[in-house]
Amino acid sequence: MINKEFYVSRRRFLASTGILAATSSLPSWFVRECAAQEGPAPVQEDLRLGLIGCGGQGTGDARNASRFGKVVAVCDVDASHVANARKTFPGAAGYSDFRKLLERKDVDAVICGTVDHWHTLVAMAAMKAGKDIYCEKPMTLTIDEGKHLVKVQQETQRILQVGTQQRSERYFRLAVDLVRNKRIGTLKQVDVWLPAGMRQGPFQTSDVPAGFDYDFWMGSTPKTPYVKERTHRTFRYWWDYSGGTMTDWGAHHNDIALWALDMDDSGPVSAEGKPLIDMIPGGYTAASEYDLKYTYANGVIHNCKSTTATSPFGAVLDRNGQQHGIKFIGTDGWIWVTRGMIDASDRQLLTDKLPDSAPRVYMSSDHMGNFIDCVKTRKQPICPASVGHRSASMSHLGVLAVRLGRKLNWDPVKEQFVNDPEATRYIKRDMRAPYDYSMV
Repeated sequence: MINKEFYVSRRRFLASTGILAATSSLPSWFVRECAAQEGPAPVQEDLRLGLIGCGGQGTGDARNASRFGKVVAVCDVDASHVANARKTFPGAAGYSDFRKLLERKDVDAVICGTVDHWHTLVAMAAMKAGKDIYCEKPMTLTIDEGKHLVKVQQETQRILQVGTQQRSERYFRLAVDLVRNKRIGTLKQVDVWLPAGMRQGPFQTSDVPAGFDYDFWMGSTPKTPYVKERTHRTFRYWWDYSGGTMTDWGAHHNDIALWALDMDDSGPVSAEGKPLIDMIPGGYTAASEYDLKYTYANGVIHNCKSTTATSPFGAVLDRNGQQHGIKFIGTDGWIWVTRGMIDASDRQLLTDKLPDSAPRVYMSSDHMGNFIDCVKTRKQPICPASVGHRSASMSHLGVLAVRLGRKLNWDPVKEQFVNDPEATRYIKRDMRAPYDYSMV
């Protein structure tokens, strides 16, 4: 049964943004092109994989990677996660300290599905141990961490793929190719909608569950009493460990905006933001609703807003009913894209084939498959460390602008704030010993 209120909300939003097309399917010329370009997935049945971070996302990534090899070792600071992962991957050895897993000579590549604040140290340790790594997004917790991680990748020459899988999805690649080739004229504005975060609390402390190494889980972050809602799936709504949906979903959609702008090695020159609602004392600390504006040196404005079912403009829905999307606005029209949907101000903007001579972006149709292929060939993946760093940095800039509630001027070449000591102190965070760079 169709939820009428839900449908009207979607329709109201689409009308307000000019998106009321009858179809959102991919154009036939692009489908044919993809069929011709997308060969079979790589096969490397002898590849031996390790999984660090065995929650739902990490296990899902490892299950995806097991198409190409065998998961021989799993690791998590929660013993129940290790036990479940060993059932999923029969024969895999279990560990509670990722460094022990990395000592294994029979592990060729690693999947990192930990909480955000562990991504950098795990990825650095893996590469120093001679392992290639697929690291979940966002790649880092801070801008400074990204600089360290890029340096280690360059020194070790290991393959690092960031899990921004939208770069390997047809709808987004088509939108980026069309925008870069000026199908909508000169790009003037990008509007990004992200799901609002959680706003709940206050929460109560409790005893740490048996088998859960909470101190190791906190890692480099400040030591705090155990609160169940701080851990596992809801960690992302705490400033200590993440940036809310700005880094969770922003790592996807803002990354695509950066790709379309052809600024994988750069970024905006300013970010101006504000929270739209106060957080509840004693509850989640990452802003749940926000309004943000990035500005680039070429004059493009990039708006990024949270959206809820009760937002004045209605809900942004993809094929799964989730609220998010990207609208590219140019001098000659607009293109809207989200997961499983693409549309334009004039359908012909999509249906007219790009010339054979048109420059095209990196083609990947399988994000994990692209990682495995690069492990074999040693070519760079579609989202290497350098790109993941810039993408994460843009999200971190947005989080800080919203958190400080004002405009921040940023030098994307020097990667530093312009005459802003207050913002500068957030480029990196203190790391709680012994969970710092010395451990890897």
